[in-house]
Amino acid sequence: MQYLPRYIEKEIQNALKTSGTVVVAGPKFCGKTTTCERFAESQFSLDTKQKIALAEASPEAVLFGATPRLIDEWQMVPDLWNVARREIDHRDTKFGQFLFTGSSTPANKEDIYHSGAGRIVTVEMRTMSLFETGESKGLVSLAGLFAGSVSGLPIINDSHDLRDIAFYICRGGWPLSLVPDRQLALRITKNYCSTLFSFENSKNGRFRNKKPAIFEMMLRTYARNISTEARKGVLINDVNAHEDLRICEETFDDYHEALRDLFIIKDIEAWNPNFRSKTAIISTPTRHFVDTSLAAFALRISPEDLLRDPNTFGLFFEDFAVKELAIYAGCMGGEVRHYRDGNGLECDAVIHLENGQYGLVEIKLGGESLIEEGIRKLKALSAKIAEAGKRPPAFKMVLTATGNAYSKDGTIILPINLLKA
Repeated sequence: MQYLPRYIEKEIQNALKTSGTVVVAGPKFCGKTTTCERFAESQFSLDTKQKIALAEASPEAVLFGATPRLIDEWQMVPDLWNVARREIDHRDTKFGQFLFTGSSTPANKEDIYHSGAGRIVTVEMRTMSLFETGESKGLVSLAGLFAGSVSGLPIINDSHDLRDIAFYICRGGWPLSLVPDRQLALRITKNYCSTLFSFENSKNGRFRNKKPAIFEMMLRTYARNISTEARKGVLINDVNAHEDLRICEETFDDYHEALRDLFIIKDIEAWNPNFRSKTAIISTPTRHFVDTSLAAFALRISPEDLLRDPNTFGLFFEDFAVKELAIYAGCMGGEVRHYRDGNGLECDAVIHLENGQYGLVEIKLGGESLIEEGIRKLKALSAKIAEAGKRPPAFKMVLTATGNAYSKDGTIILPINLLKA
């Protein structure tokens, strides 16, 4: 299969120039190893019991080799972190020594005795964006929007419809699923998802000793509450109302942390512009997945199901769009948050950069009425920001699933298949 370039390559390259060890963390099958192999001069994979035993017995030997040396699934032997840190201290060359990849955090975080500050940096890798898969034309860049450069509008975008978006959501951004046959692509994703909680032969007792049935019902609950600010109590009640098994708060917390550590769920934190007013900012995170196909699998939802249910489609599309925006924002060192206050004013995505710039984004499937609703919300929030004397947004955007790109009332209307970093 042909390798498709990834945005994260630049971040890995820069990290190798400034850190001794670069940890590339993300979900299984998102392409970590394949991408890191492009930078590695040698590698060692902890993919058998014999190799894990060797690494436990002699981590120094495993780390010996041409640099950068790639250690795949390093978390199987957490002491490699400590030894790598010590090796960096003793080597003449301090940067670009090791590349670690991991699809979960270590079973016992207490096995890591040093933070790695100054020597080890972690880079988060996600599944592929539409621009990386070649399914976004990339005619409008997020960086350009922040720079105030928006040209060429309107853009006619008639070679793309809701059926395409429904398929992208259910297929996901997994590199192995990028095959021409759409039914085969969906099958590949399903096969991957069905192995998410197969830990019978795992050395990691933290996951091996958990019940797959509880993992699966937690996943379904998250999928039923996707793109919402459901509080923990609401999620627990949802589990106990819809599932055969019942859980307590302690069990929920334990499995919720495991889902985060396995890079399956990825909540989006709230944005607080520090308004000096009595308006309360809702701090509950928005519930999201690392890849929306995981939610589709959890509820056994097909592209056809999404097309028949606009409400569910809208929530799934919001999750999908947040992941896309997070990838593109990450290329600029930015992050995606959400906003909602006690008066009901909300914004689906606030893209915040390190220099203080930010952009406001409402996410809609499309259609005139939904787009107008998005414009109204963005206007209201912008007015509130101005009233408080805060820095105005670099741009306001309604991100849609389909349709043309154009500007209206100071807001950019942009279909997701025209966006890039």
